[in-house]
Amino acid sequence: MKDKQKRFFLSESEIPTQWYNIQADMVNKPMPPLNPATKEPLKAEDLYPIFAEELARQELNQTDAWIDIPEPVLEMYKYYRSTPLVRAYGLEKALGTPAHIYFKNESVSPVGSHKLNSALPQAYYNKMQGVTNITTETGAGQWGAALSYAAKVFGLECAVYQVKISYNQKPYRRSIMQTFGATVEASPSMSTRAGKDIITRDPMNQGSLGTAISEAIELAMSTPNCKYTLGSVLNHVALHQSIIGLEAEKQMAMAGEYPDMVIACFGGGSNFGGVAFPFMRHNILDGKKTQFIAAEPASCPKLTRGVFQYDFGDEAGMTPLLPMYTLGHSFKPASIHAGGLRYHGAGVILSQLMKDGYMEAVDIEQLDSFRAGVLFARTEGIIPAPESCHAIAATIREALKCKETGEAKTILFNLSGHGFVDMSAYDSYFSGEMQNYHVSDEDLSKFISSADALNK
Repeated sequence: MKDKQKRFFLSESEIPTQWYNIQADMVNKPMPPLNPATKEPLKAEDLYPIFAEELARQELNQTDAWIDIPEPVLEMYKYYRSTPLVRAYGLEKALGTPAHIYFKNESVSPVGSHKLNSALPQAYYNKMQGVTNITTETGAGQWGAALSYAAKVFGLECAVYQVKISYNQKPYRRSIMQTFGATVEASPSMSTRAGKDIITRDPMNQGSLGTAISEAIELAMSTPNCKYTLGSVLNHVALHQSIIGLEAEKQMAMAGEYPDMVIACFGGGSNFGGVAFPFMRHNILDGKKTQFIAAEPASCPKLTRGVFQYDFGDEAGMTPLLPMYTLGHSFKPASIHAGGLRYHGAGVILSQLMKDGYMEAVDIEQLDSFRAGVLFARTEGIIPAPESCHAIAATIREALKCKETGEAKTILFNLSGHGFVDMSAYDSYFSGEMQNYHVSDEDLSKFISSADALNK
């Protein structure tokens, strides 16, 4: 009975063979990244010193809606894709909602999250260019774990700067990266000039993704035959992650439904764009009315309380200037357990789409997110990552609205990863030690103003 089927899979032959590039279909194209010295728009070749050349071209490609997935990457995808689309009957029953709730379960990848979808092509393109070493940053450790594995698959050496608070909170993420052969440094560190400067100013600094990015870029630019890679924010990452939504499109059709709303947690935007963009193209091109909701932490509210302007993507100011919703590149996020969401800015594509009204955002308190995660675990049998708990909390909010109105909406959310190595966070929640963090308007104004001069 189709209406009682719980899981939907694609056959190997049905796995998409192209990524979807939403830039080609956007009514208002994203504004260009700028050279911070000249304020001139960047060309792909300007990014070659930092990124693999094909990734740089993908980053600025605003014309090709479909980009072929290289065969070696597609073969690696087939080890774990398609990921299942699951009807959350247990959660629906617990909420007493008429809503139909589906989730795309990206936690079944070898590294436990969606991050491998971009790590594999990034490692592949670097290998094809003859690069031998890659660097990156990671917050919670999901991206670091994914890139460490992908580097090993394609025979590259990998160095990871992990945000210090997560390095200490999540030791098993560090162990996973080391098991795959990567070197891991707590950021800020004394191994780079950027790190030393931050520690000198603030010896107790617990780090941020912006800081770790600065260190990873510095190492890449000072190491022969080395390139930098990034796990979120950038356009080419969202491109690779579109495999999630492209699969979900086919699977929702198998379920005989189409989402009224699509929800995902939001740090820099990779998993949100991955699940949302293939559906959003139908809003842009076909007049569909699907609602897209980004769930971000209340302690790092770049979409709900930030400002759209040019800003650096890192704390030290080593990246190009990016047009994005930002809290200011010097913003110091609270030490929440959802380490992957502690980033000051939103991706360029997502920022433009937010500005144009194609998506919206909600902020989620830390305690609310874990309350939702525990309910999900008890009804669906999967312990979600702290980041994914934000998407679940937003989904529950919408499902309860349906309960009030009697509307049987179809909700799709992305379960971006599992929380099996985040159990210390759940321990903190159950012990009552966990707390919410509030960012005052005064503090936000101070951090945002640090980027104002960049826009003059």
